[in-house]
Amino acid sequence: MAPYLQRALAEMLLLAVPGGLLGTWIVLRRLAFFTHAVGTVAFPGLVLASAWGIAPQLAALASALGFGAAQERLTRGRRLAPDAATGLLLVGALAAGVVLASDVFASGAGVDRLLFGSLIGVSERDVWLTAVAAAAAVALDAALRRHWLAAGFEPGSARALGLRTAWADRLLLCGIAVAAVVALDAVGALLVGVVLVVPAATARLLTRRVGTLRLAAIGFAAAEGVAAVLVADALNVGAGPVAAVLAGTVFAAVAVATSARAVAA
Repeated sequence: MAPYLQRALAEMLLLAVPGGLLGTWIVLRRLAFFTHAVGTVAFPGLVLASAWGIAPQLAALASALGFGAAQERLTRGRRLAPDAATGLLLVGALAAGVVLASDVFASGAGVDRLLFGSLIGVSERDVWLTAVAAAAAVALDAALRRHWLAAGFEPGSARALGLRTAWADRLLLCGIAVAAVVALDAVGALLVGVVLVVPAATARLLTRRVGTLRLAAIGFAAAEGVAAVLVADALNVGAGPVAAVLAGTVFAAVAVATSARAVAA
């Protein structure tokens, strides 16, 4: 097996950990739009990183943190709804990235790699960074799952129990941002939801138990990621689009099966 293929497989298997653990909370807390936006707003940062020769992960993380700060400022005092602020910033970031890539730095075909990922683009450093992000996701989930669950479903009880849900929610958003950043090389800026949202959404159709949901989401993310890498290598296409097609197909199949079972019952 070629070294680049080994790295890509390791990357997708490691991404399955935050994809399952954090993806569970993304689905339960309805943060899918935020997750997609975090990946998209990294696009102009990636263009600048490529042009200036700086680490793309640092540029993407800076973009994600800047997005979070800008969103908080726009929604402060409820002057603008969170979804509206997210959509506004997402469109602006995508437009800025396209302008920078085409008119300023003439990135050409490099835009496809930034937007949809590349098997060859996954380096050993990317794999190690993803391993660190996976370990951080495990640690956050173990330490804060009670806070996240209480804040999402019993906010009044959470305050009564003295749980610091505000800080827990901020750490959840930071964890999502880090997971989205490390997923960029594998699936691209536009498709981080393929790893962080769709597997957990598929698992949500099958179970309502949080523990089972987390394990099933990891399993779906790992299986779909490995299959996407192998199919993408065979067809010589990007792993991100293949993963999107596979994950969407699995989600649709599970949705049809569960609906049919519900009707039959």
